[in-house]
Order: sequence, then structure tokens, then C-alpha cells
Amino acid sequence: MSRSDPLPPGAAFQAKLHGDLDALTARHRRRALAARAGHDFASNDYLGLAGSPEMRAIVADALARGVPIGAGGSRLLRGNHEEHEALEAEAATWAGSEAALYFSTGFAANGGIFAALPGTEDLVVYDELIHASAHDGMRLGRATRVAAAHNQVEAFADAIAGWRCEGGKGRPWIAVESLYSMDGDTAPIAELIAVADREDAVLIVDEAHATGVFGPGGRGLAAAWEGRDNLITLRTCGKALGAEGALVCASRAVCDVLINRARGFIFSTAPSPLMAAAVRGALDLLDREPERIARLDALVRHAHDRLVPLGALATGTPIMPVIVGDDARTMAIAARLQAQGFDVRGIRPPTVPVGTARLRLSITLNVDETVIDALAAALKEAL
Repeated sequence: MSRSDPLPPGAAFQAKLHGDLDALTARHRRRALAARAGHDFASNDYLGLAGSPEMRAIVADALARGVPIGAGGSRLLRGNHEEHEALEAEAATWAGSEAALYFSTGFAANGGIFAALPGTEDLVVYDELIHASAHDGMRLGRATRVAAAHNQVEAFADAIAGWRCEGGKGRPWIAVESLYSMDGDTAPIAELIAVADREDAVLIVDEAHATGVFGPGGRGLAAAWEGRDNLITLRTCGKALGAEGALVCASRAVCDVLINRARGFIFSTAPSPLMAAAVRGALDLLDREPERIARLDALVRHAHDRLVPLGALATGTPIMPVIVGDDARTMAIAARLQAQGFDVRGIRPPTVPVGTARLRLSITLNVDETVIDALAAALKEAL
């Protein structure tokens, strides 16, 4: 082909894509899928339920009862199944909320909450480390939004006060995670509840990583305040609960507004009824087998004893980051640990702030003390 010949259709587009990928590779930030292998220090399967015999039996029983795998349509059409409604009723009772609404994923639930509920005259003050799904939901929403310094209660109050001084007349919303997925620290829920009460604000708490792990019976870190009119909680079902989907727990009015306005709920095929049955079974397991949570707590304490002296942050939770800083070094250490049989993943920007690339160590019931001790020895050598 001569220099004057036109490029084949799409060639320039493909060249641009390859250029973008090459740039990510040069910065040690190109991501790729990898099969699971080695001891699990990467998943959010905190209670080891995802592949457990108990959950397999729950799903087998549901199939035997005739529960379908697929919903066949959106909830507002023919996709609404009795398993969805049974889960929502049981989840509300379990959590202590007036109602619950089942979404296909936590990402979809956060998108629905932030896009559908805050109004054009409202303000959303969110923790600067809140999950990407909340950011996407806020972008789709109509409210003004402002970040508050991580876990700094007064920063939330100051943002609301400043907005009101500038003429803000709507309702403030405060948005946080109860347990932060990359730092492993917890939000000051009691203090934020006090700010919400004082400022006539609504508090949204994403309990994704605390559900099944903290609170009475694994009900989360905001469980003591569940049922309040100015509190909305989100509990994902694909982490400690070992299944799939997410439950928004709130007042009946909140759930009804989401049914009518959350586009990700209205226009998506409903979650699998089989997964709804699985989540019901997982909630029952939490109540029948509290020793799982106690066992995880003991394992987390053991992990802290072994890993904090090596540089892991003392979070007191199953999420224990080791801040390395440099992207390339982070990925090299992760690869070395993976080669030794430990599934440890490196986390780089933009998932975490620049200069804070890290190994995210996740403690689950898929390992035991002996495996943690072996990881500690390998980590010490790798660092």
C-alpha cells in the first residue's frame, strides 16, 4: 500500500486504542484479567460462603423447588418473582428497616440512589474515598456535589454550612462507606448521624464490605440506627453473603421512589430469582451460624499480629493494605507473591490516589492461620 492510499476502515481507530494501551503499559497501569490461582488474599468472600457446601445446597434446593435461573424481564414487567419479594421482606426484617429493594449489583444500586433521590436544589457531600459507583450515580443526578476530606466529620458539616451561606435551599445528603474497600478503615457513623440530624440531612451508608462482617449478626456498622427516616443503607450480596446483587434498605417511600425513578432498576432485566433465593439462604446462615463471624474475627486478629509488623496497616478489619507507593514495584511484589502461591493483587491509580499504590490483603475464611503465616514469610522476603 502506498503512502497515498487511504487507511482501511477502522484502522485509525484501532491504532488509537493500541496507543492508549501502550501508554498504560508504559506507566505500569495496564490491567488484564487473570484466572484465580493460589491462596485467596484478593477476594471479598469474607465468610467463605461463595463456594461453600452450604450455599450449594441452598441453590440446589431452590432449583428443586422450581426457582428459575433467569427473570426473563424487568421487575416492572414479567421479571418480578416471588423470590425477589420474599428476599426483600426478609431482608428488611433482618436489617431492621421498613423496606428493602433488590438490585442486580451494588454498582446499579448506588447509581439508582444518587441519580434518583437528591433533587436539583440539593447538595450531596461525599467522602473523598467513596466508591466509583457513587461517583457515577452523582454524575447522573441533578444535585450539587462536593467532596469532604476522608472521615473528617467537621468537613461534612462545613461543606453544608458553606453551601447554605451561598444560598443553598434544598436538602443536604451525606454519603459514605461504612468500611472502605481500599483503606480498610471505618466511618464515624455515630458522629455523621449527629450531623445529619442537626442539618436535616439524609445519610447514605454503603455497607458493602461491612455486611456479614460487623454489627450484630453481620448486619453492618450502621445497624444500630437502621429504620431512621434520614438513613439509607446499601448491603451488597456478592461479598460476605457469597451470592450476587444488592439490597437498598430504607423507608417504603424511598424504595417506591427508586422503583419509579431509578433507571438502572426500571430498564434492566431483574436479578436472577435463583440468586435472590441464595441471598435469603445466606442471611439465614448468618443467624444460624454466628461462629463464622467469630472465626473471621479471630483470623483477622491473627493476620494483624503477623502482617502489621511487615508494613500492613493496622485497620482492625479484614482489609489490610500494604502501601508500596511506586506502581511498578507494587506489581512486581504482587507477581512474586502470586508465583509462590498467594493470590495477592496490586492496586494502582486511579483506583487509589497517586503515590499510594498498594497490595490489598483481604482476610477471608478461605485461608487459615498456617497460610497467613506462610504469606507473612513470603511478604517479608519480597519487601
